[in-house]
Parts: sequence; C-alpha cells; structure tokens
Amino acid sequence: MAKSWRAFVFSVVLIAACAMGAGVLGSSSTASAAPPAGEDELSQGLKAFTSIYRLAEQHAADPVDPDKAIYQGAVPGMLRTLDPHSSFFDPKAFAQLREDQRGTYYGVGMTVQPRNGRTVVVAPFTGSPAYKAGIRPGDVILEVNDKSTDGLNTTEVADLLRGPKGTPVQVKIAREGMDNPLVFNMLRGEIPRYSVKNAFFIRPGIAYMDIESFNDNTSREMDEAFKRLGEDKVKGLVLDLRNNPGGLLNEGVAVAGRFLKRGQTVVSHRGRTSPEKPYLANNGSSSRTYPIVVIVNRYSASAAEIVAGALQDHDRGWVLGDNTFGKGLVQTVFPLTENTGLALTTAKYYTPSGRMIQRDYSSGSFYDYYFRKNIDEKNKDDARLTDAGRTVYGGAGIAPDEKYVQNYSKFQLSVARGAFEMFRDFIPKYFSSRDTKLSKDWTPDAAMLKEFEAHLAEAKITYTPEEWNENLDWLKVQLKREALITAVSLDESLRYAIETDPVVDKAIESLPKAQALLDNAKKQMVQLDKRSNRD
Repeated sequence: MAKSWRAFVFSVVLIAACAMGAGVLGSSSTASAAPPAGEDELSQGLKAFTSIYRLAEQHAADPVDPDKAIYQGAVPGMLRTLDPHSSFFDPKAFAQLREDQRGTYYGVGMTVQPRNGRTVVVAPFTGSPAYKAGIRPGDVILEVNDKSTDGLNTTEVADLLRGPKGTPVQVKIAREGMDNPLVFNMLRGEIPRYSVKNAFFIRPGIAYMDIESFNDNTSREMDEAFKRLGEDKVKGLVLDLRNNPGGLLNEGVAVAGRFLKRGQTVVSHRGRTSPEKPYLANNGSSSRTYPIVVIVNRYSASAAEIVAGALQDHDRGWVLGDNTFGKGLVQTVFPLTENTGLALTTAKYYTPSGRMIQRDYSSGSFYDYYFRKNIDEKNKDDARLTDAGRTVYGGAGIAPDEKYVQNYSKFQLSVARGAFEMFRDFIPKYFSSRDTKLSKDWTPDAAMLKEFEAHLAEAKITYTPEEWNENLDWLKVQLKREALITAVSLDESLRYAIETDPVVDKAIESLPKAQALLDNAKKQMVQLDKRSNRD
C-alpha cells in the first residue's frame, strides 16, 4: 500500500472534486480552453501537500510511515473540515462496512467483549456453531487454533474466529468453576446478522417488532415476520427503533413505505449540486389500517429517523420516546484503490413535510456533536405541518409525539455500571456449581439474591437496605434476563427483556393515541372529498 499512496491521494481528491462539482460523475464533457474554476487552487494545494510530505520524509526525527501519514492523517483531516459523517475506510474497515450491509458473515457466531485484558464471551447466537458446541457467557477465550490470545485485543480475537465457511476452528477457553481449560472444535458457518431480531404478539392482537439496523435484508425480514405472524391478526403494532444507527436508505424507504399509501413520499434529499429527489412508497397499501406506535431514543439515527419522520408526518404512527440523534446527511460510498473506500456527504434528508432531519454541526466540536447533553432543542424556523395539521419541527432529529424516557434509580445505575456489569459477571459464577436447566416458571429465589448481595459486597457496591428492598423486583428481572442466556438462549433472554420493558408497556398503552391519528386522518379525507364535490 505504501507504494501507491500518491495514486490514492489523487483518486480521493478527484472524487471529492467531482462530488462537489457540477454533477459530472458518470457524465461526459468536452475539453475547454480555460481550466475550470478552482483548478488552480486545487493544483496549488496538492503541490503544497507534496512539498510538505517530502520535507517530513527527508528531515523528520522519526521515519514517516506513508500509510499512517495518508490514511490516518491527511485524508481524515481533510474530511473533518467537511462534516461529522464523511469518512475514509481502510481495507479492513471497508470490508467490515460491506459485511454489515450484506447482513451475513462466516464464523462461529458469538459476541465477545474485553475484560481485564482478556476476551470474554457475552453470548453465543442461537443455533450458531458456538451455541451448538456449548460455549457459555463468561467463558474466557485463551487460544484460537493454538494461537494464544495474550496481548490481542477483542477485534483481533474476533478476526481469528472468522474464516471461510466449513473450515475448522478450535477454541480453548477458561470457565468459572473449572480447574482445567475446555477445548471446543467447531466448523465455521454462515452467521446471519438479522436486523429484525424480534417479532411476536406481545399481547393478543398486539404485535411487537424491533429493527436493529437497515441492511440488505431488512424489508424482506419484515415481510417474512408479518407472514409468520399473520398480518390479518394484527390489531396494533409496536415498532421499536431504539438504538438503531440506520443503514441503507432504500431499506428504510421500503420499511416506512410498507405502512403508507402507495405513492406517498417517504423522504427526499437534495444537496448543493444535486436536485431534489423524492423517494415514494412503492410497496404501500391502504389496507393496512392498524395503529402503530414507533419507539425511538437519542441513539435512533439516519434511516431510523427517516422511518419515524415519514410515519409521523403522514400521521400514520404515534412516535414515543426521546428526541432522535439528528443524522440526516446522505453519504455516497465511493470504492477506491487498495480496497479502500470513501463515504462522502453529498446531500441532506428532508421528511415528507419538508423539515430537515440533520442537527446543526457548524458550531462546537465534533465531540459536542456526538455526545450532546441538550437533546430537546428544536429549530423554530423550521416548523412544518403533518398531513392532519399538527406542528412538527426540523433541524434536530425527530421529536417524539410523546416524551417518555425510562429513569433509573441511583442504586440501579451503580449496579449496572459496576465492575464489568454486576449481573453479567455474577451469572457464570452462579452456574459454575449448578445445572443450567431451569424450569419454565423459574424466577430468582432468596438464596440466589443472597449470593448476589455477596457479589455486590465483593465489588464494593454500597447501598442501603431500603434501596435493596425498593429495587427487589428490578433485581429479579435483571438476574433472570442474564440467566436465560446461559440456561436457554440469547433469543429467549431478549424476548423476556422486551416483555418486562416499561417503555414497551407505555407504547402498548399509547396505541389508542395512534388510533386517534388514523381516525382524524379519515375524517379529514372525508371533508376534503366533500369540498372537492362542492367545487
């Protein structure tokens, strides 16, 4: 890669110039006698950069690494002057991006995380090679194919576990309660990354569905989920978009469009050099008339905001939760040389009513932009109306119709944020001397709670007896949720977490408000028809 850095820099500058020019990407043009405006400045800038690089290469106290200077220095530095989301992908990051979009990879199928300098299993995916082999949460990975994991970070260990489908992989682990390491021999398999993780009837006639991201398969997964449930049985839907970072635009359009009428606008985008382009609901249907509550939070972004904004603007869904992140920039991904890529912001998204999703990033640091505290801001100059005449605001993400944020007590926060998350740390110890099979109606008993108290004391988590008693029900829910991962599966644990989530309960409670939106929209349509007939 070091030998081709000059060609790479030229390709980046060329693509950036084209993307910010007069829409010449993919088009042809005739040569003119005079150079285009700005070419002199561009040439001078490239010459200045080359001169600086050569001086550093010749005289710097330490040798200059071309890859580091270009891929980690010059290019990211240039992109930071544009916006918070234009970014460069080195070969590894670009391959990961493509993998995430495809929604599948090859490996053993488990999530891992660092703990005290080692890589620890969080949970194996249901049905994966790791799940079938019997790997458990809390297992510490010591070796992969006889290669020690000492000194390796979690990403490097995860890379060792991945490989071509059907190839063998041996994993040596240390387990709580075991004197000697355990060895697991597995064959790598295709591991799907489901974006629609959960879809089930949480109450009679009330369907719950969460979308974790938008990849190549999201709209298909949603269609399959409705087919499995029987959409004719759905009387109300809770659509959970919390912590959804977004993804592919076309999949967000397909998901939102499914609940709208055919031909309605889902989103549009326009940029400095690109005309406005609307995206319509091509798969919409007027027969889907059940009420929808959409749950969002401050980590719902991009395509998730497009879906929430479209359903809100057309009065098709009641939005519950917290203000979303406010990421409404269009990134066009350009493949470059050396298997690298460039995600360049080329336009901004606008909801059907015309409000801008993107939050202002012109003042303050990028740190402030990503970790802002004031999420209730709104641009009063960007006030718009929904189809039914409700006022909504742009320029700061999607503000919910109903604000609802789960509040945690001081005790709950101290336990959840304790050393390596107290519950996740405790369960492997609990099952080290017990059978992992639990009865269907199992719930944490007094003996388990006493052991957990001792576990908290060992970690120096302090609290009063009153705090313990006040949070007893919450403790039992958290312990059971973690225990189910080991005793049954990650999927069963996630379902239990959803069924005991107070935000989901609030969404179910808010379904009549979503129904009122639909009823009001129908009345307005009848009034419009009457006016049209009189005219």
